[in-house]
Amino acid sequence: MPIAIKMPALSPTMEEGTLSKWLIKVGDKVSSGDIMAEIETDKATMEFEAVDEGTVVSIDVSEGSEGVKVGTVIATIMGEDEDASAPAPAAAPAPAAKAAEPAPAAKVEAAPAAAPAPASSPAPKGDRVIASPLAKRIAADKGVDLSAVAGSGPNGRIVRADVEGAKPAVAVAAPAAAAAPAAAPVAAPAPAAIPDFGIPYEATKLNNVRKTIARRLTEAKQTIPHIYLTVDIQLDALLKLRGQLNKALEAQGVKLSVNDLIIKALAKALVQVPKCNVSFAGDELRTYSRADISVAVAAPSGLITPIIVDAGAKSVSAIATEMKALAGKAREGKLQPHEYQGGTASLSNLGMFGIKSFDAVINPPQAMIMAVGAGEQRPYVVDGALGIATVMSATGSFDHRAIDGADGAELMQVFKALIENPLGLVA
Repeated sequence: MPIAIKMPALSPTMEEGTLSKWLIKVGDKVSSGDIMAEIETDKATMEFEAVDEGTVVSIDVSEGSEGVKVGTVIATIMGEDEDASAPAPAAAPAPAAKAAEPAPAAKVEAAPAAAPAPASSPAPKGDRVIASPLAKRIAADKGVDLSAVAGSGPNGRIVRADVEGAKPAVAVAAPAAAAAPAAAPVAAPAPAAIPDFGIPYEATKLNNVRKTIARRLTEAKQTIPHIYLTVDIQLDALLKLRGQLNKALEAQGVKLSVNDLIIKALAKALVQVPKCNVSFAGDELRTYSRADISVAVAAPSGLITPIIVDAGAKSVSAIATEMKALAGKAREGKLQPHEYQGGTASLSNLGMFGIKSFDAVINPPQAMIMAVGAGEQRPYVVDGALGIATVMSATGSFDHRAIDGADGAELMQVFKALIENPLGLVA
């Protein structure tokens, strides 16, 4: 019997994805482990491997389809001991068309003279408009009145292409013009629409990663009471030690960055102050026994945080090697879920851009993030006398539901001491 290939959940938070690219076609034979497609999740673009063996008899979701729900049938294969030419998967198009939203071959232009086909008639003006979930979402974003859109899908169903092709005249010009009692629900999408002031612009559609970043950061700022604590840290001893270590590691091809040493310092500080190595979980507080540091990396698709697991127990050379590999995979969009999901605290470093200090947004369910600025020469009191020192500002953002101000201050104090007396990082 035919085997339905369904949209996989490639991460615990994935509910839908974009089928970016098919790497197989109808008639191809696939074996377990073969790469079938590239799928863009809410975190990265990942390869989807075949689990079963057989011949591809249909591809039910086209390349580039967005908003494909997890569990949707995207392709069908026939086992090797069966007749692949038999029209077995005939029943598959119905569920696939329901959730996958492949773009039709031709867009309906809503021309007045093209009315003979009932499927292309405008959507009913009664109580119910037949439209796909994706079409409804796009219509809400664009402010399009679905009751005035011609549906090209089965039984006049409105699909994505119909809404994207809707002309400006279809847009809801004034919510007040709708029926008075029913106008309130229609007004809900208004905040997503930005008025056109006649300023030239280029619109770039958000990828899944950027959508997730927007959603999570909004959620973090709305639901987490942030408290910010800043310290100035003298870097001269750390820079001197880094130079000595790099000279000793040169033969091994390892080069430490200041960020590698800061990762180590934050991890050790969290182990020493376990009250800050926590997560707020509603009616319980989780205190972690190791420090897994999520490090913010700017990738083409958006910000992502690969994780150095148990950073406090690793040597700085191991951290440097691992961080270099993870950052490379992040920029290529090749991180695996276990490499960016989890973490007990985060580090964000904008010092390479000359940023003096900033306040970072907590990455839930974590309860703190350290924001590090540039090291710069400043007037500084050294041994009771005013002198010049290399100083950086670091700001910890803490979830005040889980971490009291005094505990956050203790973590900042320990973090500062570890960097200013850096031999403790290699002990």
